[in-house]
Amino acid sequence: MPELSEEGKELIGKIRPGLVATCSKDGKPNVSAKGSFRVLDKEHVLFADMSSPRTIANLRENPQVSIICLDPASRKGCRIWGKARILESGGLFDSMAAEFAPRKVKHVITVFVEEAMVF
Repeated sequence: MPELSEEGKELIGKIRPGLVATCSKDGKPNVSAKGSFRVLDKEHVLFADMSSPRTIANLRENPQVSIICLDPASRKGCRIWGKARILESGGLFDSMAAEFAPRKVKHVITVFVEEAMVF
């Protein structure tokens, strides 16, 4: 089963924002910066959606994502390919909503890591 390396988890914890790429079913790409990007566990990452309607629309049509965290100074980073799941309620949603208040969290997206690479 794929999982994030310790180095990958460390890089994700340090680098903000993470860049999340999605694609509609018709092939129209979108990239969105996510300052809330973080590791959930060794097989999942997550981010909060406050105002990314195109990202959410794309994920509803096509759950595949590509994510990159890059430190421009060191040129080190982590790339992730995975499958997203949109949460609109529940404990994880409530936790992220409280953390980012007073901003309104509309969705929390978890991503199952299918492949990850540190560079």
